[in-house]
Amino acid sequence: MYDHILPLVGPNGLSIGPTHMPKFLRIGVHQSNVSGYTSKAWWVRRVGSTIFLKWGAVEVDGVGDGRKVYWTLPPQAKTIRCGTVQRAKDYAKAAIARRRSHRYEPLAGNIAIRRRPANRGPELERAIATILFVDIVRSTEKAARLGDSRWTQVMNHYYAAVRRELKTLRGKEVVTTGDGLLATFDAPAAGVRCATAIREAVRTLGLEIRVGLHAGEYKVSGAEVFGLAFHIGARVAAKARAGEVLVSSAVKDLMSQSGIRFKDRGVHQLKGVPKRWRLYGVEH
Repeated sequence: MYDHILPLVGPNGLSIGPTHMPKFLRIGVHQSNVSGYTSKAWWVRRVGSTIFLKWGAVEVDGVGDGRKVYWTLPPQAKTIRCGTVQRAKDYAKAAIARRRSHRYEPLAGNIAIRRRPANRGPELERAIATILFVDIVRSTEKAARLGDSRWTQVMNHYYAAVRRELKTLRGKEVVTTGDGLLATFDAPAAGVRCATAIREAVRTLGLEIRVGLHAGEYKVSGAEVFGLAFHIGARVAAKARAGEVLVSSAVKDLMSQSGIRFKDRGVHQLKGVPKRWRLYGVEH
């Protein structure tokens, strides 16, 4: 999972062999997207008693092992001279722990700088879909309690369960985060039914999730998708309580004949979204 090879420094300060230092990625959806998902990457490197850091916005193309990550702009950089090797090790360890607690996931592979042709912009297509965001409640606490090895096993089972329900209800996986997933559906009823099925499936793993759904238009450019609809969907999910499937009025309005019952959760101002939205909870 790590691809930066650095000298391993012994007690006498001399290099005694290679070690690997990590990069981390946090997926995010923002209204100010340049292209696709404007996310953050953080990179650390230790050479002796000196720490080198890089961080900045990145764009993520694709999903899973085949995804590619690009710096949106040249990353910011910082050099920290800790004085001793042990202080540098302690600094790197603490910094990595902070990234993990803020939902950064280890990132394999290189981060490149995208070179866009100067003479033409990207070719955009428009699409309309129901957008689903699913997120594990209190994942950081659970990961700390279980430990890395056991948590990795739980997450493997979690994603297998989520993808099984997506396949059953014909959802399209767009991107995963460290503990969540974004998918789209052609039909809003399929998205809601998938959300409730995922909720029940992952409870067998001792996990509770929150889910948000929104319906709207977005833009597609090759493997990249972006638009305000994704931002609204993410904010709807953030309003959901543990175990709740929450939808925007745009989803409910399309489902008058579905037979699914909703409970009015009032009008909310979603962070970064121009207008207020009425939200509804899916009744069990």
